[in-house]
Amino acid sequence: MYCFTCKEDFESMMTCIYRVWEAKKGRQNVRLEIEPVEQMELLTEYIHVEMDPELAQKVIRSIRTKISAHAYYQIYLAAMSIDPGRLDAIYRFLRLGFAVGGQVTEYLREEPVMRIFELSRQVANERHYFYEFLRFARIEPGIYVAHMEPKGNVAALVAEHFADRMPSEHWMIIDDNRKTACVHPKDGTNYLRYLTDDEFESLRKTEQYEDEYTEMWKTFFQAVAIKERENYVCQRNLFPIWKRKHAVEFRTLRI
Repeated sequence: MYCFTCKEDFESMMTCIYRVWEAKKGRQNVRLEIEPVEQMELLTEYIHVEMDPELAQKVIRSIRTKISAHAYYQIYLAAMSIDPGRLDAIYRFLRLGFAVGGQVTEYLREEPVMRIFELSRQVANERHYFYEFLRFARIEPGIYVAHMEPKGNVAALVAEHFADRMPSEHWMIIDDNRKTACVHPKDGTNYLRYLTDDEFESLRKTEQYEDEYTEMWKTFFQAVAIKERENYVCQRNLFPIWKRKHAVEFRTLRI
């Protein structure tokens, strides 16, 4: 058995898939995993794959032209999940997709297709949650920062939503779990960058910033509540506790 491994960024995954095809080890003799590998197995050869932008683009172009843009989008969403088997699932899906073409997304009874749609749906749902749960703080006039700790790697997906709604503002969305930031310059295009430890620690302090809008939002949250109709179980279902850490309305009000 051969196990091809790579880092969790999308280009590394696409490069890994290219290397697996290039190696021609046989479908039953290979497995793909995201690093770090939690538990290595005996009688398995582990092959690390370094990211190559050109090879990654070749795979992406092949998916778009030989399968479909819709299939590519589902693959991209699935790659952003936290499922440890997502890379292998993408590989199995692509083997079927390159065999049957654009119809692959209609083969809903096939295990590889079901798996990809399941993973992509999980990521799409989490992305949608953060459309509502993300909170921006103004750190300077015209500069806004939002923190999030999602399960999946959805920061860039969420940023697309806000780029459409805040195109003429400087802002960034920070994924505290992965120490990455999706930056949106005023009237510009989003870009993703990894933060150094010093940058991350500095940006973490931005949540301590308070202004009149912060207090207004807290006051509004309390004012619209009807004490007699409080239902914390329902509230936790609609706004899970793990997503509240960076929501300003759940911080203690200063009286």
